[in-house]
Parts: sequence; structure tokens; C-alpha cells
Amino acid sequence: MRVPNSVVLPVGTHVDCCKEQEVAEKTHDIMARIAAMLAERKSNLAHFIDNLEGSEEPKFYVDQWERLKEMESRTLTILNLVAVNCMDHRDIRKLEAIILKHVKNEELFPEVVRVLPPVYRQVEAAIVDIAQSEEMADHGMMDLQYLLTKLSQREHLASLDRELLQDILRYLHRIGLVVWYEEIKHLESTVFLQPTFLITMFKLLVRHHLVQQLESIS
Repeated sequence: MRVPNSVVLPVGTHVDCCKEQEVAEKTHDIMARIAAMLAERKSNLAHFIDNLEGSEEPKFYVDQWERLKEMESRTLTILNLVAVNCMDHRDIRKLEAIILKHVKNEELFPEVVRVLPPVYRQVEAAIVDIAQSEEMADHGMMDLQYLLTKLSQREHLASLDRELLQDILRYLHRIGLVVWYEEIKHLESTVFLQPTFLITMFKLLVRHHLVQQLESIS
């Protein structure tokens, strides 16, 4: 809801635990809940904006009003839910095909047809090479300035500067090749070249019954 022009594909798993009629009913229920949630969000935003505009000193709330108006203007596209049985490779391939079909939809993703400068591909290839090298630590974390130094050592990237690298990293972050939290102060100088490491870490830290498991340790 906070990402500009985001597209969400809901995926329902454990189809093998449901009867066919149940799958249809649950799919309808989930999509109805999502629609209600979005309608409530839209209503709440409008309510907050009206309150600010009707306050006695609206000039004191200009920043807050602008943030709310920006959130109100963002479009959020919810695609039809895909129900899959994760134990069936055919369903996984079906999900993959559906994702690729949506990603190639120019109406959903206008940037699909964007022509990138050659340097974007060169940096992307170089980062993949660095991430797969033996000297790269398993966590895949690298200081931004050090990454720039490593890339600049390559003959065809000798003229690469920090500003251009940051533009390229934003693109690579959007397509999921790297993770770069440039808006978080403590992480803005760190690039995660191995996003799967973060997934593994989150799976260890954020999981069901974690609190109970920790409390059970003497």
C-alpha cells in the first residue's frame, strides 16, 4: 500500500488440503476481504485529509496533508488470486507462467519496454560475477563505496561514478537482483548482493511461535 503503483498477485497455497468447492469459496472470500480492506483504506485517508483541511490551523499540518495526498494518489493493482498446491511441480510451473505473463504486460509494468543504457547491463553482469566469486562472503553484504571501487577496476567501467551506480542499484533493487535500503540511514551504505541471505535470515528470526520457542529456553 505504500509502494507507488504497486502490483500484487495474491497466491493461495495448500490447495491439496481443500475440496474444489472450498477453493472457489476461499478464493472469493479472500478477494472480497482485500477489496474491503482497500475501500477502508481509501475511506480512512479521505477522512484524515478532511480533518486536516477542516482544522483551525491547517497551515501547521501541510507536511502531513501532503503525505496523505500522496498516499491517496498511489494506485494499487490487485490481480486475481492464484490457488496452487505447492507439492505439485505442475502448479509451481503454472504460477511461474502466470507471473511471467503479468510481468510482460505493458499496462501493468510500463518499464518493461524501457531501453536501458549498455552500462546498466555491464554493471549487472559485473555484480553477478562479484557475487559468485570465491572471495564473496556467504552473507553477500558489501559496502557501497567498496563495490564502486571493485566495479571501477574493470576496464569498461573505469568511468563509473557513485551517482550513476546508485541509479543502477535502484534498478537492480526493483528487479530483485540486489537489495539496497537507501532510505534507511543505517543501511544506505550497504548493498546486499545475495538477497537469498536476507530471506534465510528472516525465516530464522520471523516465524510462527517464535516467542513461545524463546520462552521455552531455560
